[in-house]
Amino acid sequence: MTSDLNILPLDSWLSSEKEPLIIAGPCSAETEIQVMETALALANIPNVKVFRAGIWKPRTRPKLFEGVGSIGLQWLKRVKEETGLLTTVEVATPEHVEECLKNNIDILWIGARTAVNPFSVQEIADSLKGVDIPVIIKNPVNPDVQLWLGVIERFYQAGINKIIAVHRGFYDFENSPYRNAPIWEIPIELKRLCPQVPIFCDPSHIAGRTDLLSEISQKALDLEMSGLMIETHCNPAKALTDAKQQLTPAQLNDLIGHLVLRKSTGNIEFQNKLEELRSEIDCIDKDLINILSKRMSVVEEIAKYKKENDITILQIKRWTNIINNRLKEAESKGLNQEFLLKLLQLVHKYSIQLQNEIINKD
Repeated sequence: MTSDLNILPLDSWLSSEKEPLIIAGPCSAETEIQVMETALALANIPNVKVFRAGIWKPRTRPKLFEGVGSIGLQWLKRVKEETGLLTTVEVATPEHVEECLKNNIDILWIGARTAVNPFSVQEIADSLKGVDIPVIIKNPVNPDVQLWLGVIERFYQAGINKIIAVHRGFYDFENSPYRNAPIWEIPIELKRLCPQVPIFCDPSHIAGRTDLLSEISQKALDLEMSGLMIETHCNPAKALTDAKQQLTPAQLNDLIGHLVLRKSTGNIEFQNKLEELRSEIDCIDKDLINILSKRMSVVEEIAKYKKENDITILQIKRWTNIINNRLKEAESKGLNQEFLLKLLQLVHKYSIQLQNEIINKD
């Protein structure tokens, strides 16, 4: 089920003379000199239209640098006056909102730690009723598309119709080269559920380090995301927060220059061939659905037979043999074994659930 939101098109209120559109600036506003030096350099990059800087920083532990506070908003006013860049600041309370509105901040953003809490989100949304200001909404730290969509809906119901969703990755227990697992399926699903909302990518928070920024940025553009939000600092080595993931403005300009902007559509010949291949996939998908339906019918018969003979649901030896045999078959067909294993596990999970329902039914 999709969400029917009348979100204003991005290019009606924010556009760039060059693609991709970039939101850039330091993780934290540290000093007026640092903010202005970074902003003046970014203003020379045509793709950059919005200057971002953390004023209040949510930190995991106390006594770490938690931002300069409201004084930093004065520095952002100067950024706007001297560069023409729009400004955006993360807000986590209605008081933050009030301070930003007093200082003419152009765009507010909701961070991942705030987005995970519907109570906090609702308080901020309520404080914006009657206010015409764009809001950037980062995904919650939890990999939950409904929670992310819920944040968007709360601001929309408060009257905000200029919204950008930002994909910044998700907390993950598994070891990974990334600071936050990208789990690209979730922003793709958000786009399906709410196609009106433009989605940007924040490769800085996904990567956690600068050497991965280029590949993540390219992946985001290949998935037709509308822009990038990249942390940029005049002297990253001296940054008070997230030093390892920030670029210099010159490095950002170089990164942008190496990105490939691919077309979303091609010529008539390309479109005809693409439609032909897609029709073939549609037919194969129908066959897959029919095969799965038949498989589950057999599972039902097995469950009934087990029930009649008082046999346990899980037969671990049988399941082990299935895995081993199917993975060998996948290898012989050139099919990715990890993909097939996940598919088999999903089918098996539902098969066990179905058998359990049948066997325990009175």
